Amino acid sequence: MPLTRRDFVQRSATAGAGLAIAGSAGVLATAPGALAVEGGHAAGAAFGYGPLLPDPDGIVALPAGFAYRVLTHAGVTRLESGEFTPADHDGTAAFEGPRGSVLLVNNHEIGDPVSDVEHPVPHAEGLVYDPAAAGGCTVVQVSKHGDHVAEWVGIAGTADNCAGGSTPWGTWLTCEETEVRAGEDGMTKDHGYVFEVDPYDVRAGRDPRPVKALGRFEHEAVVVDPRRGHLYLTEDADEPNGMFYRWTPPRGFEHGRGRLRTLADDAGKLQAPRCFDSGGRFVDDLSRATRIGTVYGVDWADVPDRDAREVSVRRQFADGEVTRARKLEGMWWGDGGAYLVSSYARDESPGAPHDGSVWFYDPSRRTLTLKVLLGVNPDPLSDGPLDGPDNITVSPYGGLILAEDGEGVQHLFGAALDGRTYALARNEVNIGSAEEPEYSEFTGVCFSPDGSTLYANIQEPGIMLAITGPWRRQGR
Repeated sequence: MPLTRRDFVQRSATAGAGLAIAGSAGVLATAPGALAVEGGHAAGAAFGYGPLLPDPDGIVALPAGFAYRVLTHAGVTRLESGEFTPADHDGTAAFEGPRGSVLLVNNHEIGDPVSDVEHPVPHAEGLVYDPAAAGGCTVVQVSKHGDHVAEWVGIAGTADNCAGGSTPWGTWLTCEETEVRAGEDGMTKDHGYVFEVDPYDVRAGRDPRPVKALGRFEHEAVVVDPRRGHLYLTEDADEPNGMFYRWTPPRGFEHGRGRLRTLADDAGKLQAPRCFDSGGRFVDDLSRATRIGTVYGVDWADVPDRDAREVSVRRQFADGEVTRARKLEGMWWGDGGAYLVSSYARDESPGAPHDGSVWFYDPSRRTLTLKVLLGVNPDPLSDGPLDGPDNITVSPYGGLILAEDGEGVQHLFGAALDGRTYALARNEVNIGSAEEPEYSEFTGVCFSPDGSTLYANIQEPGIMLAITGPWRRQGR
């Protein structure tokens, strides 16, 4: 049943004044450097974990009391089959493994043909979708005490495996952030799909089959609503800006291990959002929101051709038909809904420019609420302001942890749900030069099942880290 404008206006009438107050405070709280200050103190209260200390090994700076361990390193560590760990680490999720171990499924965002890549995902027998593609996923097993690490192929022959999402039934959905077709860029099959990877059973991934019911577009991330069975997906694309999608399963479908690959290509409904404000006005782009606490109602419009046979999915809607946003990136399920990231807004967006926002979609209310808003970073090369959030996870210690993919200095940073932010780690691997330093993005941020370890990747040169320390409750 659609959520009508009248329904949303009536729901919002009593909340309007409160939103205005929360929004005004939120803009100040997320202005660069306003509260994410050195030492992590905000408004006189302890917040964050303190200043970041330089790493003598030049890998990652952490607060006092924290430590890290390198688990995998592209071109340095090796898989069980003998090949080097693949490059371009990206989205990651952690699962409980046997005998107290942790299983990490790690995307490798490689888009070039396999013949052009030094460290591709190895084409393990039976696990290859497209023999011309170099991307895919590996599975990394870390023993209970962290003293042994093993790695093997989960899926190969896919392209630009960016983010994805874990499922309630214990698998990983890996997303291809591309629309390349067979015959283009050396590929032999169409790409732009979601694939399911089982970290517990490599045999379940034999003869990889895309879940075409979830559409073919520049996929970024996906989450599963464990109660209703819906899947939500983000699209990192522009010209025009991408969208936030909902997939509704067909009547009678039951989720479970390997069930998605049994779906017909047109099973269920893939839909794009139509947002409207508390006054009932249509919102064309999420960049229109300028205050934390802004709430939009959401209706859903059917995608005409989800496989984009002639026209990209996002181009199948005219202006005024759907709500878009630039750089829709990471997403994580928590608190009964989906947290999703828009990394920035500039000239390609019709609203106010920003350097990152986090929204919360509440499926029970069918609303999107702006939770975090980062002002435009005036000096990306300085170690202070934060910008360009990408991958995201919900922290067991409160709030969110985000991986920075902005300009200049790159961080992992936390965000409380009152809008305050704090730096947690800084990438110190300089892939540029001393005169012109360059630092790759952080990716794949997620916690171990017991919450004791934070895993994250440095995409280039491709390093997976396990971070431990004196975690404590942050924010509300």
